[in-house]
Amino acid sequence: MKRTITILVLLVIQTIYSQTKNKAADALFDKMYYVEAAKSYEISIKNGDPSREMLQRLGDCYYFNTQMEEASKWYGKLVADYPNEVPPEYLFRYAQSLQGIQNYDLAKKWMKAFAAKQKATDVRAQNFSLQNVTLEDIQNIKPSFMLENLEINSAYSDFGPMFYKGDLVYSTTSDSSYFKTEKYGWNDQPYLSMQLGKINETGSNVSSKQRFAKEISTNFHEACVAFSPDEKTIYFTRNNYNGKLKRDSKGINNLKIYTATATEGANGTVQWKDVKEVPFNSDNYSVGHPSVSKDGKKLYFVSDMPGTIGSTDIFVVDILGENQYSNPKNLGDKINTTGREMFPFITNQAIYFASDGFLGLGGLDVFESRLNNGVFSDPVNLGAPLNSNMDDFAFIVNEETNKGFVCSNRKTGKGDDDIYSFERFCNQSINGYVFDAISNNKIAGAVVILKSQNGEKIAETVSQIDGKYEFAKALTCNTPYTIEVSKDNFTSNTKSVITPNNSGKTEVPVGLDPALIVRENGVLKIKIGIIFFDLNKSDIRYDAAIELNKVVLLMHQYSTVVIKIESHTDSRADDQYNLELSDRRAKATRDYLISQGVAPERIESAIGYGETQLINNCSNGVPCTEAQHQINRRSEFIITKM
Repeated sequence: MKRTITILVLLVIQTIYSQTKNKAADALFDKMYYVEAAKSYEISIKNGDPSREMLQRLGDCYYFNTQMEEASKWYGKLVADYPNEVPPEYLFRYAQSLQGIQNYDLAKKWMKAFAAKQKATDVRAQNFSLQNVTLEDIQNIKPSFMLENLEINSAYSDFGPMFYKGDLVYSTTSDSSYFKTEKYGWNDQPYLSMQLGKINETGSNVSSKQRFAKEISTNFHEACVAFSPDEKTIYFTRNNYNGKLKRDSKGINNLKIYTATATEGANGTVQWKDVKEVPFNSDNYSVGHPSVSKDGKKLYFVSDMPGTIGSTDIFVVDILGENQYSNPKNLGDKINTTGREMFPFITNQAIYFASDGFLGLGGLDVFESRLNNGVFSDPVNLGAPLNSNMDDFAFIVNEETNKGFVCSNRKTGKGDDDIYSFERFCNQSINGYVFDAISNNKIAGAVVILKSQNGEKIAETVSQIDGKYEFAKALTCNTPYTIEVSKDNFTSNTKSVITPNNSGKTEVPVGLDPALIVRENGVLKIKIGIIFFDLNKSDIRYDAAIELNKVVLLMHQYSTVVIKIESHTDSRADDQYNLELSDRRAKATRDYLISQGVAPERIESAIGYGETQLINNCSNGVPCTEAQHQINRRSEFIITKM
């Protein structure tokens, strides 16, 4: 059974110029008629012409049609017969085809050979150098998707889904309701057209509903659509066609993005009119696979235009209105590689795309790059079963329900490219580290407890020598939890966290204050017992020294801490007398700390405030108990620098 990604591979795939003695087959190959070209090349090889160029082109015929069994066979013969002459790109394709038949050990060998031989600027060589993420890491990703093959799939190509008014627009070659019998030479299948399918209540299946947008259909390819947020503008991919097909100087018919506007007809039917090309199209390169941001301000697409890093890259433009757009901007080498990046789908939280330039399970894999403050994170392979050893692409998702659709040409499908529904099971885990909030040193041996929103204990662990902790228990996404951390000689701390709405790990650092340090109204203070002075005196008594020695010990332990000392009295006695007495006591306290080895410059000030800063209502003339007056008689050690 032939397996190919029809419109996907229409975008330029890097080829290495080489002609063979079979000029008829070369002509078919150059027109991308790979099915017929392969037959002709095989005849030449059987007749005694197993040249390097012949093997390269024959392998390519099968590789571009995702027939990895045959591709690996001919690429294998190529590298065996011409070990010193094979261009690096063919080592990459050989490794990819081996992944496609799940021969991962041999694929790893040839990917390393590709990395060693390819120039250092090829991002694929870096991605496949296996230094950071290994194939085993991807194979061990915990499955978080459940896939179901849709009933609308046929023996041919069905792919390119997009949400529309609660239903699904997709591309197919099997629409019998519309007369379109001409076949495409690439894969010997009919041309693509768009269909509207009805999504069932559970979102797990789609039934055929009707042909979509007949008024913008041609006798060639239309596929890969996107809609404006109000669903009144459609962006779609089509052959370079305006009454007739146009070809570039190499004879290639490139792809273009077109737009059309919805007008409501009788009985609520929608007519798509005013078809226009976007202005950044070109006859000389392909533009396709549109995706519109949820705010309708940006259009993401795929192209091999000048400025492309690899075979095809993802670009973005600002939508300015009235068919006006900013200049295309390449998303850069965090997203794009020297391979193929295709089928972007943008949400408020992430961009999803297919690529063969990052380490994967074979062919194209689906990757996710989270979006934070306008910056994309490093792409992450979404693992099996979403990805397979074949091509997996055209991922779309409703991130509120975690349900969506993805396409694949895996062998368990009904035909060529199939559409699968999926539900993404969101699993989270919490990890982090415990640290001293004053010194930032990591704290080992802290008890870390995870609790549910209602206070039920879920898990418990202890921080390691580097302060790190991790709860092994799998947690649900978008759920509030509480983390409680305690350690001798430190003040316990509690942190609340809500896990994100996507699978992964959430890091929660927790800082602990030393037990003597408290936070009052956002101010850090060293909290010790009451410092008693004899009546009308400011001498440091023995019992006061015991408490002050705690301050000395803490300041020796935290050598960068700077404090100021404040001394206060109650409201009894004369106001001026209290002010002078408290000031003498503050300075006596400072002198004692200095006598115990605290550097003078670490005491910013020592000031008495008398009864000017009472912390209750016990002012002059107000009857209060001794205990109420005692609250106002205090010395405070306020941390000003750490």
